[in-house]
Amino acid sequence: MSGGVSIRSLEKSFAAVTVLKDINLEVEPGQFVVLLGESGCGKSTLLRLVSGLEEDHLGSIHIAGRDVTHLDPKDRRIAMVFQSYALYPHMSVYNNIAFGMKIRNEDKAETRKRVEDAAAILKLSDMLDRRPAQLSGGQRQRVAIGRAMVRDPDVFLFDEPLSNLDAKLRGDMRVEIKRIHQTLGATILYVTHDQIEAMTLADKIVLLNNGCIEQMGTPTDLYSNPETLFAARFIGSPEINTIKVTVTHDNGAVIARNGSRSFPLPESVLRGSVDDGAQALLAIRPEFLSLDTHGAELVTENHPVLLCEPTGSETFVVLDFEGADLRLRVPGLHHYDVGKPLSVGWSLSAAHLFHPDTEVRL
Repeated sequence: MSGGVSIRSLEKSFAAVTVLKDINLEVEPGQFVVLLGESGCGKSTLLRLVSGLEEDHLGSIHIAGRDVTHLDPKDRRIAMVFQSYALYPHMSVYNNIAFGMKIRNEDKAETRKRVEDAAAILKLSDMLDRRPAQLSGGQRQRVAIGRAMVRDPDVFLFDEPLSNLDAKLRGDMRVEIKRIHQTLGATILYVTHDQIEAMTLADKIVLLNNGCIEQMGTPTDLYSNPETLFAARFIGSPEINTIKVTVTHDNGAVIARNGSRSFPLPESVLRGSVDDGAQALLAIRPEFLSLDTHGAELVTENHPVLLCEPTGSETFVVLDFEGADLRLRVPGLHHYDVGKPLSVGWSLSAAHLFHPDTEVRL
Protein backbone atom coordinates (compact mmCIF):
# COMPACT_ATOMS: atom_id res chain seq x y z
CA MET A 1 0.00 0.00 0.00
CA SER A 2 1.24 3.49 -0.82
CA GLY A 3 2.25 6.09 1.75
CA GLY A 4 0.28 8.86 3.38
CA VAL A 5 0.53 12.64 3.18
CA SER A 6 0.98 15.05 6.09
CA ILE A 7 0.49 18.78 5.53
CA ARG A 8 1.32 21.07 8.44
CA SER A 9 0.71 24.82 8.86
CA LEU A 10 0.77 25.37 5.10
CA GLU A 11 0.34 28.92 3.82
CA LYS A 12 0.74 30.28 0.30
CA SER A 13 0.57 33.83 -1.03
CA PHE A 14 0.80 35.34 -4.47
CA ALA A 15 2.15 38.87 -3.97
CA ALA A 16 -0.14 40.47 -1.35
CA VAL A 17 -2.91 37.88 -1.75
CA THR A 18 -2.94 34.92 0.64
CA VAL A 19 -4.58 31.99 -1.14
CA LEU A 20 -4.04 29.27 1.49
CA LYS A 21 -4.15 29.90 5.24
CA ASP A 22 -2.89 27.51 7.93
CA ILE A 23 -3.75 24.25 6.16
CA ASN A 24 -3.31 21.14 8.33
CA LEU A 25 -4.28 17.83 6.76
CA GLU A 26 -3.49 14.16 7.32
CA VAL A 27 -4.06 11.68 4.49
CA GLU A 28 -3.77 8.09 5.71
CA PRO A 29 -2.04 5.45 3.55
CA GLY A 30 -4.57 4.06 1.07
CA GLN A 31 -7.09 6.83 1.74
CA PHE A 32 -9.05 8.62 -1.01
CA VAL A 33 -9.22 12.29 -0.02
CA VAL A 34 -11.11 14.83 -2.13
CA LEU A 35 -10.30 18.54 -2.02
CA LEU A 36 -13.64 20.17 -2.75
CA GLY A 37 -14.61 23.78 -3.26
CA GLU A 38 -15.68 26.46 -5.67
CA SER A 39 -13.34 28.12 -8.17
CA GLY A 40 -10.65 30.22 -6.50
CA CYS A 41 -10.84 28.54 -3.08
CA GLY A 42 -7.23 27.27 -3.27
CA LYS A 43 -7.76 23.54 -3.88
CA SER A 44 -5.64 23.29 -7.07
CA THR A 45 -2.92 25.44 -5.50
CA LEU A 46 -2.83 23.03 -2.55
CA LEU A 47 -2.45 20.06 -4.92
CA ARG A 48 0.34 21.81 -6.82
CA LEU A 49 2.15 22.51 -3.55
CA VAL A 50 2.00 18.82 -2.66
CA SER A 51 3.33 17.96 -6.13
CA GLY A 52 6.16 20.50 -5.95
CA LEU A 53 4.96 22.32 -9.08
CA GLU A 54 4.24 25.34 -6.86
CA GLU A 55 6.90 26.58 -4.44
CA ASP A 56 7.65 29.42 -2.01
CA HIS A 57 5.30 28.61 0.83
CA LEU A 58 5.26 28.36 4.61
CA GLY A 59 4.75 25.07 6.44
CA SER A 60 5.83 21.53 5.63
CA ILE A 61 4.77 18.61 3.45
CA HIS A 62 5.60 14.97 4.22
CA ILE A 63 4.88 12.07 1.85
CA ALA A 64 5.24 8.47 3.06
CA GLY A 65 7.11 9.75 6.12
CA ARG A 66 9.65 11.76 4.09
CA ASP A 67 9.96 15.53 4.34
CA VAL A 68 9.51 16.61 0.70
CA THR A 69 8.93 20.31 1.41
CA HIS A 70 11.98 21.41 -0.58
CA LEU A 71 12.30 18.51 -3.03
CA ASP A 72 11.77 18.75 -6.78
CA PRO A 73 8.62 17.09 -8.16
CA LYS A 74 10.67 14.23 -9.67
CA ASP A 75 11.99 13.32 -6.22
CA ARG A 76 8.64 13.28 -4.38
CA ARG A 77 7.42 9.87 -5.63
CA ILE A 78 4.12 11.34 -6.80
CA ALA A 79 2.14 10.84 -9.99
CA MET A 80 -0.19 13.55 -11.26
CA VAL A 81 -3.21 13.17 -13.55
CA PHE A 82 -4.41 16.39 -15.20
CA GLN A 83 -7.78 17.29 -16.69
CA SER A 84 -6.14 17.81 -20.10
CA TYR A 85 -4.79 14.18 -20.31
CA ALA A 86 -1.42 15.52 -21.63
CA LEU A 87 -0.88 12.54 -23.96
CA TYR A 88 1.63 12.45 -26.83
CA PRO A 89 -0.51 12.30 -30.00
CA HIS A 90 2.17 10.63 -32.15
CA MET A 91 2.73 7.77 -29.68
CA SER A 92 0.73 4.58 -29.19
CA VAL A 93 -1.19 3.94 -25.99
CA TYR A 94 1.60 1.53 -24.96
CA ASN A 95 4.33 4.13 -25.45
CA ASN A 96 2.32 6.85 -23.72
CA ILE A 97 1.92 4.67 -20.64
CA ALA A 98 5.56 3.49 -20.76
CA PHE A 99 7.07 6.91 -21.51
CA GLY A 100 8.24 7.74 -18.00
CA MET A 101 9.81 4.33 -17.48
CA LYS A 102 11.59 4.53 -20.84
CA ILE A 103 13.22 7.90 -20.17
CA ARG A 104 14.44 6.52 -16.84
CA ASN A 105 15.99 3.60 -18.77
CA GLU A 106 14.15 1.03 -16.72
CA ASP A 107 14.35 -2.65 -17.64
CA LYS A 108 12.37 -3.36 -20.83
CA ALA A 109 10.82 -6.58 -19.52
CA GLU A 110 9.75 -4.89 -16.29
CA THR A 111 8.37 -1.94 -18.27
CA ARG A 112 6.29 -4.26 -20.47
CA LYS A 113 4.97 -6.18 -17.46
CA ARG A 114 3.91 -3.03 -15.62
CA VAL A 115 2.31 -1.48 -18.71
CA GLU A 116 0.38 -4.68 -19.45
CA ASP A 117 -0.71 -5.02 -15.80
CA ALA A 118 -1.94 -1.42 -15.76
CA ALA A 119 -3.69 -1.89 -19.11
CA ALA A 120 -5.50 -4.96 -17.78
CA ILE A 121 -6.76 -3.08 -14.71
CA LEU A 122 -7.85 -0.13 -16.89
CA LYS A 123 -9.42 -2.32 -19.61
CA LEU A 124 -6.99 -1.01 -22.22
CA SER A 125 -5.33 -4.29 -23.21
CA ASP A 126 -6.93 -4.28 -26.68
CA MET A 127 -5.98 -0.65 -27.33
CA LEU A 128 -2.22 -0.60 -26.70
CA ASP A 129 -1.40 -0.11 -30.42
CA ARG A 130 -3.86 2.75 -30.94
CA ARG A 131 -3.06 6.46 -31.00
CA PRO A 132 -4.84 8.94 -28.68
CA ALA A 133 -6.86 10.36 -31.60
CA GLN A 134 -8.50 6.94 -31.98
CA LEU A 135 -9.74 6.92 -28.37
CA SER A 136 -12.76 8.41 -26.61
CA GLY A 137 -12.30 11.01 -23.89
CA GLY A 138 -12.80 8.39 -21.18
CA GLN A 139 -10.24 6.05 -22.78
CA ARG A 140 -7.69 8.86 -23.03
CA GLN A 141 -8.18 9.64 -19.35
CA ARG A 142 -7.60 5.95 -18.52
CA VAL A 143 -4.32 6.12 -20.49
CA ALA A 144 -3.27 9.14 -18.42
CA ILE A 145 -4.11 7.19 -15.25
CA GLY A 146 -2.14 4.20 -16.58
CA ARG A 147 0.92 6.39 -17.13
CA ALA A 148 0.64 7.45 -13.48
CA MET A 149 0.10 3.88 -12.25
CA VAL A 150 3.28 2.40 -13.75
CA ARG A 151 5.38 4.89 -11.81
CA ASP A 152 4.29 3.08 -8.60
CA PRO A 153 4.04 6.39 -6.70
CA ASP A 154 3.51 6.94 -2.99
CA VAL A 155 0.53 9.16 -3.80
CA PHE A 156 -1.65 9.88 -6.83
CA LEU A 157 -2.67 13.50 -7.40
CA PHE A 158 -5.74 14.12 -9.57
CA ASP A 159 -6.51 17.68 -10.72
CA GLU A 160 -10.16 17.82 -11.90
CA PRO A 161 -9.60 14.77 -14.16
CA LEU A 162 -13.22 14.44 -15.30
CA SER A 163 -14.12 18.06 -16.01
CA ASN A 164 -13.59 17.71 -19.78
CA LEU A 165 -15.92 14.71 -20.10
CA ASP A 166 -19.64 14.70 -20.80
CA ALA A 167 -22.10 13.70 -18.08
CA LYS A 168 -22.32 10.00 -18.99
CA LEU A 169 -18.55 9.60 -19.33
CA ARG A 170 -18.04 11.36 -15.99
CA GLY A 171 -20.35 8.82 -14.38
CA ASP A 172 -18.53 5.92 -16.05
CA MET A 173 -15.11 7.27 -15.07
CA ARG A 174 -16.16 7.80 -11.45
CA VAL A 175 -16.90 4.07 -11.31
CA GLU A 176 -13.53 3.30 -12.96
CA ILE A 177 -11.53 5.51 -10.59
CA LYS A 178 -13.30 4.01 -7.56
CA ARG A 179 -12.54 0.52 -8.84
CA ILE A 180 -8.88 1.39 -9.47
CA HIS A 181 -8.56 2.76 -5.94
CA GLN A 182 -10.07 -0.39 -4.45
CA THR A 183 -7.84 -2.61 -6.62
CA LEU A 184 -4.57 -0.77 -5.92
CA GLY A 185 -5.17 0.40 -2.36
CA ALA A 186 -3.61 3.66 -3.57
CA THR A 187 -3.36 6.93 -1.65
CA ILE A 188 -5.22 9.53 -3.69
CA LEU A 189 -5.53 13.30 -3.31
CA TYR A 190 -8.21 14.44 -5.75
CA VAL A 191 -9.35 17.97 -6.63
CA THR A 192 -12.86 18.73 -7.86
CA HIS A 193 -15.59 21.37 -7.67
CA ASP A 194 -18.20 18.65 -8.30
CA GLN A 195 -19.95 17.56 -5.10
CA ILE A 196 -21.22 14.35 -6.77
CA GLU A 197 -17.63 13.26 -7.47
CA ALA A 198 -16.70 14.10 -3.89
CA MET A 199 -19.64 12.25 -2.32
CA THR A 200 -19.23 9.11 -4.45
CA LEU A 201 -15.43 8.80 -4.45
CA ALA A 202 -14.11 10.12 -1.15
CA ASP A 203 -13.21 8.39 2.07
CA LYS A 204 -12.68 11.92 3.39
CA ILE A 205 -13.77 15.27 1.97
CA VAL A 206 -11.81 18.45 2.66
CA LEU A 207 -14.10 21.39 1.91
CA LEU A 208 -12.15 24.58 1.21
CA ASN A 209 -13.55 28.09 1.37
CA ASN A 210 -11.53 31.21 0.69
CA GLY A 211 -8.20 29.48 1.31
CA CYS A 212 -9.22 27.82 4.58
CA ILE A 213 -10.52 24.38 5.50
CA GLU A 214 -14.22 24.94 6.14
CA GLN A 215 -14.89 21.36 7.26
CA MET A 216 -13.45 17.91 6.70
CA GLY A 217 -14.81 14.46 7.35
CA THR A 218 -16.56 11.58 5.66
CA PRO A 219 -19.17 12.37 3.01
CA THR A 220 -21.85 11.40 5.57
CA ASP A 221 -20.34 13.81 8.12
CA LEU A 222 -20.47 16.78 5.77
CA TYR A 223 -23.94 15.97 4.47
CA SER A 224 -25.65 15.09 7.74
CA ASN A 225 -23.69 17.24 10.20
CA PRO A 226 -22.53 20.43 8.50
CA GLU A 227 -20.56 22.71 10.82
CA THR A 228 -21.38 25.88 8.88
CA LEU A 229 -24.09 27.14 6.58
CA PHE A 230 -21.52 27.26 3.75
CA ALA A 231 -20.88 23.53 4.16
CA ALA A 232 -24.61 22.81 4.38
CA ARG A 233 -25.29 24.73 1.17
CA PHE A 234 -22.31 23.44 -0.81
CA ILE A 235 -23.10 19.76 -0.26
CA GLY A 236 -26.43 18.46 -1.51
CA SER A 237 -28.62 19.09 -4.53
CA PRO A 238 -31.12 20.74 -4.56
CA GLU A 239 -29.60 23.14 -2.04
CA ILE A 240 -30.62 22.94 1.61
CA ASN A 241 -33.61 25.12 2.59
CA THR A 242 -33.04 28.01 5.01
CA ILE A 243 -35.75 29.93 6.87
CA LYS A 244 -35.27 32.92 9.17
CA VAL A 245 -36.62 32.10 12.64
CA THR A 246 -36.71 33.32 16.22
CA VAL A 247 -35.77 30.70 18.82
CA THR A 248 -37.68 30.36 22.10
CA HIS A 249 -37.96 27.70 24.80
CA ASP A 250 -41.23 26.28 26.10
CA ASN A 251 -41.23 23.70 28.92
CA GLY A 252 -37.99 22.15 27.71
CA ALA A 253 -38.93 22.23 24.04
CA VAL A 254 -37.16 24.36 21.43
CA ILE A 255 -39.54 26.41 19.29
CA ALA A 256 -38.42 28.11 16.07
CA ARG A 257 -40.94 30.72 14.90
CA ASN A 258 -41.33 32.34 11.51
CA GLY A 259 -44.17 34.83 11.63
CA SER A 260 -47.28 32.90 12.61
CA ARG A 261 -45.66 29.50 11.92
CA SER A 262 -44.03 27.53 14.73
CA PHE A 263 -41.56 24.69 14.35
CA PRO A 264 -41.14 22.51 17.48
CA LEU A 265 -37.62 21.13 17.38
CA PRO A 266 -36.03 18.28 19.36
CA GLU A 267 -33.39 19.35 21.88
CA SER A 268 -30.82 17.35 19.86
CA VAL A 269 -30.94 20.05 17.14
CA LEU A 270 -29.09 22.47 19.45
CA ARG A 271 -25.44 21.90 20.32
CA GLY A 272 -25.38 24.48 23.11
CA SER A 273 -27.57 26.97 24.91
CA VAL A 274 -29.43 29.58 22.88
CA ASP A 275 -31.10 32.57 24.50
CA ASP A 276 -34.84 33.17 24.20
CA GLY A 277 -35.54 35.51 21.30
CA ALA A 278 -32.29 34.72 19.49
CA GLN A 279 -32.39 34.97 15.71
CA ALA A 280 -31.34 31.92 13.71
CA LEU A 281 -31.56 30.20 10.34
CA LEU A 282 -33.51 26.95 10.31
CA ALA A 283 -31.99 24.64 7.67
CA ILE A 284 -33.56 21.44 6.39
CA ARG A 285 -32.71 19.34 3.34
CA PRO A 286 -35.34 18.86 0.59
CA GLU A 287 -35.73 15.13 1.23
CA PHE A 288 -36.97 15.79 4.76
CA LEU A 289 -39.98 17.62 3.38
CA SER A 290 -42.87 15.75 1.81
CA LEU A 291 -46.10 16.41 -0.03
CA ASP A 292 -47.42 13.23 1.59
CA THR A 293 -48.39 14.69 4.96
CA HIS A 294 -49.73 11.48 6.52
CA GLY A 295 -47.92 10.87 9.82
CA ALA A 296 -45.68 13.94 9.45
CA GLU A 297 -44.15 15.56 12.56
CA LEU A 298 -45.52 18.92 11.39
CA VAL A 299 -47.76 20.02 8.50
CA THR A 300 -47.81 23.54 7.02
CA GLU A 301 -50.39 24.57 4.44
CA ASN A 302 -50.99 26.90 1.52
CA HIS A 303 -47.60 27.01 -0.20
CA PRO A 304 -48.03 28.00 -3.88
CA VAL A 305 -45.97 26.11 -6.48
CA LEU A 306 -43.25 28.28 -8.04
CA LEU A 307 -41.48 25.64 -10.14
CA CYS A 308 -41.88 21.97 -11.05
CA GLU A 309 -38.95 20.04 -12.60
CA PRO A 310 -39.62 16.37 -13.50
CA THR A 311 -36.29 14.51 -13.87
CA GLY A 312 -37.56 10.95 -14.31
CA SER A 313 -36.88 9.11 -11.08
CA GLU A 314 -37.91 12.13 -9.02
CA THR A 315 -39.47 15.57 -9.37
CA PHE A 316 -37.96 18.75 -7.94
CA VAL A 317 -40.60 21.16 -6.66
CA VAL A 318 -40.09 24.73 -5.43
CA LEU A 319 -42.81 26.25 -3.26
CA ASP A 320 -43.30 29.74 -1.87
CA PHE A 321 -42.74 29.86 1.90
CA GLU A 322 -43.44 33.37 3.17
CA GLY A 323 -41.54 34.86 0.23
CA ALA A 324 -38.65 32.36 0.37
CA ASP A 325 -38.04 29.31 -1.83
CA LEU A 326 -38.84 25.94 -0.29
CA ARG A 327 -37.29 23.05 -2.26
CA LEU A 328 -38.58 19.46 -2.18
CA ARG A 329 -37.62 16.18 -3.86
CA VAL A 330 -40.70 14.11 -4.68
CA PRO A 331 -40.14 10.45 -5.69
CA GLY A 332 -41.42 9.60 -9.16
CA LEU A 333 -42.59 11.62 -12.14
CA HIS A 334 -45.20 14.28 -11.27
CA HIS A 335 -46.59 17.57 -12.50
CA TYR A 336 -47.82 20.38 -10.26
CA ASP A 337 -49.34 23.51 -11.76
CA VAL A 338 -47.59 26.78 -10.95
CA GLY A 339 -49.62 28.68 -8.36
CA LYS A 340 -51.35 25.59 -6.96
CA PRO A 341 -51.26 25.69 -3.11
CA LEU A 342 -49.78 22.57 -1.50
CA SER A 343 -49.35 21.29 2.05
CA VAL A 344 -45.95 20.17 3.29
CA GLY A 345 -44.99 17.58 5.89
CA TRP A 346 -41.80 18.31 7.86
CA SER A 347 -39.34 15.88 9.43
CA LEU A 348 -37.83 18.34 11.89
CA SER A 349 -35.54 15.89 13.67
CA ALA A 350 -33.23 16.28 10.64
CA ALA A 351 -33.15 20.10 10.82
CA HIS A 352 -30.21 22.32 11.85
CA LEU A 353 -29.97 25.82 13.29
CA PHE A 354 -27.26 28.29 12.24
CA HIS A 355 -26.25 31.71 13.57
CA PRO A 356 -27.53 34.34 11.07
CA ASP A 357 -24.27 36.35 11.11
CA THR A 358 -21.42 33.90 11.71
CA GLU A 359 -23.34 31.09 9.92
CA VAL A 360 -21.87 28.60 12.42
CA ARG A 361 -24.06 25.73 13.66
CA LEU A 362 -25.85 26.50 16.92
